[in-house]
Amino acid sequence: MSTATLTGLLEYLYGTLTPSNMRWVGEHLIEYAKKEEEGIPTLQPFTMEEIDAMLDEAERDFEAGEYLTQDEVFHRHKTVAV
Repeated sequence: MSTATLTGLLEYLYGTLTPSNMRWVGEHLIEYAKKEEEGIPTLQPFTMEEIDAMLDEAERDFEAGEYLTQDEVFHRHKTVAV
């Protein structure tokens, strides 16, 4: 990316973001850059095949009765959060 493009992006961000938003973006960019430099893999999006496989597994689990009810989920949330 050219310096002019980066400068234009930076000026756009200066004009549109609040100071707290600028800090948030900056902190996230620094963290991401550190991971890239250290060779830490970043999250990759799922493929449609992976999503379909997860849905198939969830449907099989549901049909087999292997799921939590809404009450079980909220009870579990309260006990874990406390």
